Amino acid sequence: MIAAVVWHWWLGAGLLIAGIGAVVGLVAGYLKSVTALKYPNRRQKQTQK
Repeated sequence: MIAAVVWHWWLGAGLLIAGIGAVVGLVAGYLKSVTALKYPNRRQKQTQK
């Protein structure tokens, strides 16, 4: 019975870490896309001309 409790805790910890990683990745991707529109790089500037 103790093995089930330990396994349950590790499963929850793994899902928590994966969830936090997914949220951080989504926020980073959003910020990257928003700042790319405001501050275009050289290639994007050349195609706009």
